[in-house]
Amino acid sequence: MLRSVILAAARSQKVERLVETAPISRDVVKRFVAGSGTGEALATTRQLADAGLCITLDNLGEDTLTADQANATKEAYLELLAALGQAGLTAPKSGGGEAVTVATAEVSLKLSALGQAFDEQLAEKNAREICEAAAALGTTVTLDMEDHTTTDSTLDILSRLRREHPGTGAVLQAYLRRTEGDCRELATAGSRVRLCKGAYKEPEHVAYQAPLEVDKSYVRCMNILMAGEGYPMLATHDPRLIAIAQDRARWFDRSPDEFEFQMLYGIRPDEQTRLARAGHTVRVYVPYGTEWYGYLMRRLAERPANLAFFGRALISKK
Repeated sequence: MLRSVILAAARSQKVERLVETAPISRDVVKRFVAGSGTGEALATTRQLADAGLCITLDNLGEDTLTADQANATKEAYLELLAALGQAGLTAPKSGGGEAVTVATAEVSLKLSALGQAFDEQLAEKNAREICEAAAALGTTVTLDMEDHTTTDSTLDILSRLRREHPGTGAVLQAYLRRTEGDCRELATAGSRVRLCKGAYKEPEHVAYQAPLEVDKSYVRCMNILMAGEGYPMLATHDPRLIAIAQDRARWFDRSPDEFEFQMLYGIRPDEQTRLARAGHTVRVYVPYGTEWYGYLMRRLAERPANLAFFGRALISKK
C-alpha cells in the first residue's frame, strides 16, 4: 500500500511541486544530493577527498526514453570527468593490489540512463565512450545494477567493456538468488565488484524477501569475493556487516587496502570518517543532478522502510 502511494506521488507533478517548495525538502536534498550541476558535484567531491574519502559520482536520471536524452547523459559524464581530471581528483590512490586501480574519484553509470531500455547497442556505445574518457584520466567506471530484468544485459555489456577496460566495476545485489553464482564468476584477478543488498521490488522466486535471508546471502557473497582474487567493494551501512567484513578480511589475509567499504552520501558520515582513519578505503556514492525528486522517490518506493532510514540519517551522523 505505502509503496503504491509513493509511486503515485512520484508521478504527480502537483506533489512534486509541493515537495520541491517545502522547507524540509531543501534539507533533504542538501543532505543526500550533491547539488544540481557539475560545479556543485566537484565541490562536494573535493570536500570528501580532503577528508580522506574516495568518491563515486552518479549523474541522476534513469527514465531515459530517447537517444537525445541518452546522449545528453553521456555528455554530462564526459563534462564531469573532464572537470574531475582538471581538478586532480582522478589520480589513483595506493591500494587495491597491482592489478586494480583505486582512484580518488570515479563515476557510476546506470545503463538505463544511457539508453539500455530501447537500444542496448547505444547504451554500450555511450558507456564505452565514458570508459575511454575515464581511462585517459587514470580513473574508472562502475556499472550500477538495477532491477533483475536488466541483470543479464548489464553483465553482458560489462564483459564486453572489460575487454578494453578491465577496471570497469560490476555491481551485484545480495538479495537476488542468483548472486552467489555471479560472485563466483566475477571474483577474478583485477575484477572490481560492488556488493550491495539490493533495493528494488522483486518477486519471491527471484529475490529473498526476509531481511535476515538477505543478510545471510550478503555474508555468503562477501565470503566468495574475499576468498577470490578480485577487489571487493562492500556497500553497506549495517554495523554488523561492517564488523563481519573486517573479520573476513583478517580470515582471508586481506589488508585494509585490498578491499573497500562504500556508503551513500549523507548516510553515517561519522562512520565513513572513522573507517577511513582506521586505514580502510571508504568510497562515498554521491548522486547529483536536477532529477533529485525522482531519485529520492524511487529509493523510497523500492523499499518504503527507507523512509525511516532517511529520516534517521537527517538527525544522526553516526
